[in-house]
Amino acid sequence: MEKLRNEISDEYKWDLKKLIKDKDEWESSLKKLDSLADKIKSFENHIYDDENKLYEFLEFNDEFNILLEKVYLYAHLFFSEDMSNNEAIKLNMLVESKMEKYNTMLSFIATELMSKSYDEFLSLTKKNKKLDKYKFYMEKTFRYQKFTLSKEEEKIIAEASNTLSTPEDVFDNIDNVDVKFDEILDESGNKVTLTNANYSLFIRSYDRNVRKNAFDALYKYYKGLINTIAANYKGLIKNEFFISKIRTFDSPLDYSLYSDNFDRKIYDNLINVVHKNLDVFYKYVDIKKRLLNLDEMHLYDMYVNVSNISKTFPFEDGKSLLFDALKPLGEEYLNNLKKAFSDKWIDIYPNRSKKSGAYEINAYRVDPYVSVNYVDNFDSVSTLAHELGHAMHSYYSDSNQEYVYCHYPIYLAEIASTVNEMLLKEYMYKNAKTNEEKISYLTSILEIIRTTIFRQTMFAEFESVIFDKYQKQIPITKDELCNTYYELNKLYFGDKVVCDSDIQYEWARIPHFYTPFYVYKYATSLCASIYIVKKILEGNSNIRENYLNFLKSGCSKYPNDTLKLIGIDAFDTKYLEEAMDYFKELVNELDELTKEV
Repeated sequence: MEKLRNEISDEYKWDLKKLIKDKDEWESSLKKLDSLADKIKSFENHIYDDENKLYEFLEFNDEFNILLEKVYLYAHLFFSEDMSNNEAIKLNMLVESKMEKYNTMLSFIATELMSKSYDEFLSLTKKNKKLDKYKFYMEKTFRYQKFTLSKEEEKIIAEASNTLSTPEDVFDNIDNVDVKFDEILDESGNKVTLTNANYSLFIRSYDRNVRKNAFDALYKYYKGLINTIAANYKGLIKNEFFISKIRTFDSPLDYSLYSDNFDRKIYDNLINVVHKNLDVFYKYVDIKKRLLNLDEMHLYDMYVNVSNISKTFPFEDGKSLLFDALKPLGEEYLNNLKKAFSDKWIDIYPNRSKKSGAYEINAYRVDPYVSVNYVDNFDSVSTLAHELGHAMHSYYSDSNQEYVYCHYPIYLAEIASTVNEMLLKEYMYKNAKTNEEKISYLTSILEIIRTTIFRQTMFAEFESVIFDKYQKQIPITKDELCNTYYELNKLYFGDKVVCDSDIQYEWARIPHFYTPFYVYKYATSLCASIYIVKKILEGNSNIRENYLNFLKSGCSKYPNDTLKLIGIDAFDTKYLEEAMDYFKELVNELDELTKEV
């Protein structure tokens, strides 16, 4: 039976007091936020009065955002510890409403900051050298000058932001609150109600009937709501085109890429390189089909491990394993990583009503916070490695950057996490004691590539195709959505897999589609991670130091300039192709290892 929060020992919980001491301090911080917001509001129409006024405004704005992060994070983490806790629910709702208020109240900032030219800003820096630290921040701000509307219009858009988020809210309720799947029989023949949480277990079951029944039950639910979900998703597409048109971008994809100083070449390069390597993917699927001894491979067979090793990894063993696997990152990295355990960054074990899954989040110059639900298996160790990769990225960025440059962009975020994950998987593979273990850990590496590069690229292509069809005024009906998704599955899996008809409804359950043009970053990040890990394990003398400098960079450069610190050019396909070569090499290794199996 799942433990209550108060039944978990404090040594396995994070320490929120490092953020805010208690509820009284949280409430006084909230009042201070209101006061700071009023101060910032008083700068309206006066930001550029002179160089000192501008600096004063920018400093107040940073102070406000630093405190806002702490107040928000305390409420968010308190709530995620036990989502049934009424006090935590109230705090979380209160801070959410405050953030909506501040968003509207301070909507004048972007417009007013761009009311001058960048050259005029630079002239002010000559009069006040303290403004130098904001040069790159202002350069990025002025990039949006031609896309920014009047102060009144920006306020209207800020007011409308809550309405525009409705499709995501609707999907969250369909997928998390109102969801009700059918009962299925588990491996022991017991009736169990399918849930989003246990689906991931049943789809990996060695009993083929269990995984097929789980697959059928899952998609029966989405099929039954497909007209509603399709209409909701079309609403999201309309919103994205509305905003990008108002901002005078050619498309939502162009708008999305602009913040990272990218263009469509980045997106198209990924899809094209993956397409060129689908034959290797087909070979991997064929090997997996052979190892599972199947006459035909169905999509519900894809998640089964080809080697059934039921080894346990208690938390202390998992921690030691991580330290061994991450040694190639160097003594400095390891010593800082150990602080995560000694200084209570991590909330380790599951408890009743704790937020599911795993994540990392932080506030400036406060230790990062990591939430996992550790259950003594290798997946838990891998998840811990992943989230601690994020935590170390935050730690290094915060320790080395001013607040204005501490938040590394999403495009780079998954690199640090998957470097850790890949180092762990490589370590397990290279140190496996038996052939069965080697097969298990090798397929673990291949599976992260399958699900993160190939699968996420297919998702990215689906988004691109659907948005392009909408722009060409092709009606986005549920049939158009389902048929497009089904045809992409046929392309990506080829004739080695039976493309079950119900897979056409899978798009309707992907939450990341409600953050458009986000998923491709998972694929490019893993390609970058593979490049870094290969160079580290090959003994490249510079890569480790360059990688630490990458972690320290935050958003002090454009993403591609940060990537260049580790020898990657995002506009060049070389790192993508090297990741595909690595995949091919591992597929051939698996083929050799299993010829006698």
